[in-house]
Amino acid sequence: MTLGFVGLGKMGFNMVTRLTRGGHAVVATDTNVETVQRIADVGATGVASIEDVIARLDPPRIVWLMVPAGDITEHVLTGVVEILSPGDIVIDGGNSNFHDTKRRAEMLADKQLHFIDAGTSGGLWGLDNGYCLMVGGTDEAVSVVEPIMATLAPPEGYRHVGPSGAGHYTKMIHNGIEYGMMQAYAEGFEIMQASEYDLDLAAIADLWQHGSVVRSWLLELAADAFYDDPNLEAIKGYVSDSGEGRWTVIEAIDRDVPAVSLAYALLHRFRSRQDDSFSAKVLAALRNQFGGHAVKKAES
Repeated sequence: MTLGFVGLGKMGFNMVTRLTRGGHAVVATDTNVETVQRIADVGATGVASIEDVIARLDPPRIVWLMVPAGDITEHVLTGVVEILSPGDIVIDGGNSNFHDTKRRAEMLADKQLHFIDAGTSGGLWGLDNGYCLMVGGTDEAVSVVEPIMATLAPPEGYRHVGPSGAGHYTKMIHNGIEYGMMQAYAEGFEIMQASEYDLDLAAIADLWQHGSVVRSWLLELAADAFYDDPNLEAIKGYVSDSGEGRWTVIEAIDRDVPAVSLAYALLHRFRSRQDDSFSAKVLAALRNQFGGHAVKKAES
């Protein structure tokens, strides 16, 4: 298939690479001129603007947005909508709030445009391993873009989960759960780090990958982080949150669901910004390992 792609950041560039490797023709743009120039190296066509992207597509046009959630997505989407035609399809692959997604889907429907929300998980490793895609939208629109989703995802890694908003909603809960899982690992490793034993945390994380009930990809990444820096001395225990954890806790409150672990995990991230702690170092290291999120360097 042929599609346009807006946003060539940490995930977007790799997603375009995976799409071109899968035989799709991609016309891409980004605010970073150097990145646009480099996209030709992976077989895509880099252009200077969104207008140039759309001008090179045949109807019905498919445009994938992979830009930061919030005002930037709103601004880019508004610009795209102004130059699309009825029947065209817009996919938002970022971590937008599902309330915004539902509103945007209605706005596009009024203009006879299709809007698909694709919650995307996979981080820096998605290029080789594939991206888990949680997709919301109409059956009509999703069926058109299914070859794109099938290329981006690993086997069984793509699902149409419901109408507009359902994709981003599912991804929001996914990330809320991620907060809780990471927090449990972080606290466990802090206890071991503080114990009377001289424990090799990297070796233990690796050990638990073999037959243990707590094995996971996050634990594999923890092992990698400990092998790189056994005591995480180069990382400051400052942990940011990108929104989805907050939205998950708010949704839990709105639905009267006692999401104790998820709420605590979110609040602990707030605490990490006040004082340094080993568990916060683990959290920061994990976010850097799976998503390339920036870490604050410890002061020497």
